[in-house]
Amino acid sequence: MTLEATGAEIDIGKFWKTLGERPIGATLVTAQGPGGPVGFLGLSAAHVSANPPTMLVSIDRKSSSLPVVLESGHFAVNFLPEGQAALATMFGGKGEKVFAEGEWDTLATGAPVFAAALGVFDCAVEKVVEHGDISIVIGTVKGVRAKGEGAPLVFHRGKFLSE
Repeated sequence: MTLEATGAEIDIGKFWKTLGERPIGATLVTAQGPGGPVGFLGLSAAHVSANPPTMLVSIDRKSSSLPVVLESGHFAVNFLPEGQAALATMFGGKGEKVFAEGEWDTLATGAPVFAAALGVFDCAVEKVVEHGDISIVIGTVKGVRAKGEGAPLVFHRGKFLSE
């Protein structure tokens, strides 16, 4: 069924349904705070620039992870491999138990890094832009890791593929 809308007809539901047509790699965004590690399923993480190496994450202002990212001054972007839908689903919910799953380490900033991630960008917060109901957090890349093998966990039309 085709969806089409213009102007005032574009509501949140139609926005998300249309956005769901874009398959994207499942990404965990993590940070280390004084109370322990935090993280969330960050499907809107993206690169900003290669020179200097810069990434961005969009974080809902109501997220409990946002204050930790801002106070710690860092975040890590972890690209999940296929077979990690259960972990991604846990990070899409709430609770600290998510860091009990899998192996975790750190690179440069101290942000938790998922050892099995296909790729990781470890970033220091550089700038925050407020827009709508989110904070766009831009970070300078301080560390990277790339596995060079394996397939990504892909999210499309509200579900994980390859599972």
